[in-house]
Amino acid sequence: MFQPVIQALKSLGGSGSLDEINEKVISILNLPDEVVERPRDAKSADGRTKLEYELAWVRTMLKGNGYITNSQRGIWALGNRSTDDGILSIPNIEIEKHQQAEIDENWKSALLRVMVERLDASAFERLIQRILREKGFTQVEVTGRTNDGGIDGKGIAKINGILSFHIVFQCKRYQGSVSASQVRDFRGAMVGRTDKGLLITTGSFTREAIKEANREGAPAIDLIDGEKLADQLKELSLGVSVDWSRR
Repeated sequence: MFQPVIQALKSLGGSGSLDEINEKVISILNLPDEVVERPRDAKSADGRTKLEYELAWVRTMLKGNGYITNSQRGIWALGNRSTDDGILSIPNIEIEKHQQAEIDENWKSALLRVMVERLDASAFERLIQRILREKGFTQVEVTGRTNDGGIDGKGIAKINGILSFHIVFQCKRYQGSVSASQVRDFRGAMVGRTDKGLLITTGSFTREAIKEANREGAPAIDLIDGEKLADQLKELSLGVSVDWSRR
């Protein structure tokens, strides 16, 4: 899938988010739903599908060899070694890069496993509260214990320190994928409380769930899956540290 990832980025104008790249690769390869939704491993803590895991590995390999890059905001772009026809020389990808790719992926799985197996629901909600505060949200409260109709917390997000809007969030600490019906249930709980929702899981979201979250005419719901959650913890140095001496 090296070539399809490069082709996906080219068709997206040279850059794209993970969801955009994955959807474009699925379209390029014309993959059926049974392949797209196939689980990677029943024991996997992050809940990613086999395809999502393989695409994450491909991105890491391509990045390590200079074909693509990514920003701290999670946007991927074509690198200096990408050509008009795709990848210049796949055989030049080194074994050492393969090993580094496994390391880069394994830390996320290990981190998500800790959250699933060792944190109770209350502790996970407080962790999400801390993340939102670190990201600039104010008046962040956890309300999950009050049986608040599926709403685990609320807060106020500010844009450029001027504009602000209220959000509610729901935390799902488990393996597997969040379905479209669960997204709809969350949206139902949002009615009359806010126009913006945030759904966070240590697992993943099905394709239908992603479509439902962005359905035209319905209140918007932003999604954070296990991979994005791990990236945020790394960026904020919350339970994750980077040993630069080994880079």
